[in-house]
Amino acid sequence: MDKIAVLIPCYNEALTVQKVVTDFRRALPEAVIYVYDNNSTDSTAELAAAAGAVVRHEYQQGKGNVIRRMFREVDATAYILVDGDDTYPAEAAPRMVRAVTEHQADMVVGDRLSSTYYTQNKRPFHNFGNDLVRFCTNRLFGGRIKDIMTGYRAFSYRFVKTYPVLSHGFEIETEMTIHALHRNMQVENVVIDYRDRPAGSESKLNTYTDGFKVLRTIGRLYKDYRPFGFFSILAAVLAAVSVVFFVPVLGEYFATGLVPRFPTLIVCTCGMVAALLLFIAGVILSSLLTKDDRDFEFRLQQVEQWQHQSASAPSGGRQRGNEHETV
Repeated sequence: MDKIAVLIPCYNEALTVQKVVTDFRRALPEAVIYVYDNNSTDSTAELAAAAGAVVRHEYQQGKGNVIRRMFREVDATAYILVDGDDTYPAEAAPRMVRAVTEHQADMVVGDRLSSTYYTQNKRPFHNFGNDLVRFCTNRLFGGRIKDIMTGYRAFSYRFVKTYPVLSHGFEIETEMTIHALHRNMQVENVVIDYRDRPAGSESKLNTYTDGFKVLRTIGRLYKDYRPFGFFSILAAVLAAVSVVFFVPVLGEYFATGLVPRFPTLIVCTCGMVAALLLFIAGVILSSLLTKDDRDFEFRLQQVEQWQHQSASAPSGGRQRGNEHETV
């Protein structure tokens, strides 16, 4: 097991990856630097290997797929996840690692939004999207995360080995944040300086397409992690619509003793029945989620045992083997 693993997912980052690897080797000399190349068409992999990184490959396109591969293959006491575009300072990494190793944090968020992000980032819709995602996530899941979309994070072994990666693309940051909040894991914010990409380096994030995917992910995870709230809202909306259309029918009945709009009455009755079913579904799924939460706590205990066993096993051979693994 590595003491510290720096995980760098890359797709066509030849302009910056060598500097990123060098900076993190300087900031964390005891760390093993892993660069996972995601079908780059430039010299990203070769330059990363030349800089001293362990280079591996993920052939399914998408950042979520890369992180799934990383989390499966790499064992470490503390992890640093950072983009390969040289927008995040390596100097903040030791503080983030200490939050994991000394303060028992499960996830440390590199907070760009509290420092230089709004002045460095030249894409106004990105700024609006970050604020919207942060508001929705914290509001719906009861968090106090300062930066939801940051690509600079630190993790504990417990988080990495219990986090089910379901997203394929850039919505992965939102998914892991919501997972940490729902599982009541310890999350800390570390303010970092942010610098925009250097000239010639292009972002792979599409403001509108990926932004929509992120918001859809929030809705999906709210349904999965807060089923009672999700289905109660749907039930309330459906019940309110049914009542609105039912009131005139009821008024006519009291006034004349007749129900001239019988189809409306049937639709309203079906709507109320559907609302009741949605509410019951929320209650049942909420009970199942409580059982899943209990099972997750037992899985955490298993992961703790695995970590202790891995830490006590000899790791020198593995470390030396990693140092020679390249393209």
